[in-house]
Amino acid sequence: MDRLIGAADSALRTLFAKPQASRPCPVLPADETRLAGTESRSSAALMRVNHVGEVCAQALYSAQALATRDPALRAHFQRAAEEETDHLAWTAERLAELGDRPSLLNPLWYAGAFGLGLLAGRLGDRLSLGFVVETERQVEAHLQSHLDRLPTNDHASRAIVAQMKQDEASHAAQALQAGAVELPLPAKALMKAAAKVMTTTAHYI
Repeated sequence: MDRLIGAADSALRTLFAKPQASRPCPVLPADETRLAGTESRSSAALMRVNHVGEVCAQALYSAQALATRDPALRAHFQRAAEEETDHLAWTAERLAELGDRPSLLNPLWYAGAFGLGLLAGRLGDRLSLGFVVETERQVEAHLQSHLDRLPTNDHASRAIVAQMKQDEASHAAQALQAGAVELPLPAKALMKAAAKVMTTTAHYI
């Protein structure tokens, strides 16, 4: 019951509370960000997608922590979620600076990701960790594509995305060290297709 209450609390805090980062937001102090109207809108759309990704990360780790019976692995998932909270806070703050809003569908994204995380957890700890590895690999590639697409003079957004990319690679490496197994190709393809739907929709809504 305590774990269920904790999962519910995590959902409410992710969706309705202002996230608090434990690390300072990455910045490039020597480079001032000045954007034209079209550049600002482009950056905001990309950062909204990144914010949705962090909402989903909270849901995934919360569900996987709930599903595992291994206290050490539960602590691993909870630590990863805490680090992802930094990303959630940074992207929310950057969206506000750009004068834009998070996705209106965040509750839907959270629910879907929580269900996937719970399913992965029920398949066993090693597969659950494999799900983390594949998720983080896909997110890392997605963040690289955003670095390629963000306006070159949007130093603020680019600094955030670069740090997020580094953190996601670290999470994948930690999951591998914890005993992750490689997911089958059909599962990887399905994850990629689902992520494509989410990122395309969140770009606008």
